[in-house]
Amino acid sequence: MKVEEIAARAAHDVNNAYCRAIGDAPSPEWDDMTEAQRAGVIQGAAHALAGGSPEKSHELWMQTRIDEGWVYGEVKDFEKKTSPCLVPYAELPEAQRAKDAIFQAVVRSVAASVACRILGK
Repeated sequence: MKVEEIAARAAHDVNNAYCRAIGDAPSPEWDDMTEAQRAGVIQGAAHALAGGSPEKSHELWMQTRIDEGWVYGEVKDFEKKTSPCLVPYAELPEAQRAKDAIFQAVVRSVAASVACRILGK
């Protein structure tokens, strides 16, 4: 398994825990996601490892959702494919912006830990 995938899975799990903590509906568990959904999360991890910003991460997430047929909606609904987060980053509530920062922090921390393990440090 590649570092990006390991880090993506960890960040996805942490973001789901964060969503539950703030009363937001979590995404499907990693093993319940489609290949395309997992690929999107891995792409987000690769972006974070390349030094991308939380704002750009949100833009990439939005584009992925739009490409999957999602639209803006007052309530996050996985069946109807609606999300109140389909707005520009600056318009997100602080709790939602934190998800992008948390995702990036987890990706970078996990990747650094994996690299240290591989290098025997």
